[in-house]
Formats: sequence, structure tokens, C-alpha cells
Amino acid sequence: MAARKQNSTYTRNEAFITECDLTYAVNKIGGRWKILILNKLENEKQRFSDLKKEFPLITERMLTLQLRALEQDGLVKRTVYAEVPPRVEYELTEMGMAFGPIFQQLSEWGGKHRSFTKSVSESV
Repeated sequence: MAARKQNSTYTRNEAFITECDLTYAVNKIGGRWKILILNKLENEKQRFSDLKKEFPLITERMLTLQLRALEQDGLVKRTVYAEVPPRVEYELTEMGMAFGPIFQQLSEWGGKHRSFTKSVSESV
């Protein structure tokens, strides 16, 4: 594989992601499902099947990919128990738990502004 040029767009974007704190954070929890998964894990450990039941619109493949990404980023811990059949549980790491207040603020913001969105769509 050819080496990337130092001044390429890819290199500049990669530098931006790693140097901008907000971009870094959004990159870790961005996407349709990650915030919801992290929020669900905030109160207790969950098995894969429990998460799947909680989010029926997510495919098993997407749930697996999202959990792997969260685990790789150090936000979720995966524990496999040596049982038959194997039992796997997911829980937040200390770094993942730090998102708790942020989720609370996002929820409050959503509750406050949801009525604004409804009133705008009704007036159109």
C-alpha cells in the first residue's frame, strides 16, 4: 500500500479528529446507536439479547459492530463467562460512566426542545 502524502486531505482530517476535543468525543459516541447503548448500560450490566430487545430496530450485526467499537474505544467492557451456553455481559468502564452527566443534559435538552420541533412542524 502506498504511503499517504503528508499534505493530503486524509492526513489533515485525521489530525483534526485527534486534535479537536469535541470532534474526538463525537467520533467516539457518534452514530445512531452508540449513545443509546451507553445510556442503557449506565445503570446495569446487559447481555446482548437484552440490548437487542431494548432496540428492536437495530440488526444483530450492527449491534455487534457498535459494541465492538465501544469496547475498542475503552467505553464498554465485555465479560465472557465459561458456561454452556456461554454468557456474555457488557458494562460501562470508568471512562464510559463519565458520560452519565452528559446523557442527563442531552435528555433535558431533548425534553425542553421537543415541543419546539412539534410546534414548528405543526405550523408548516
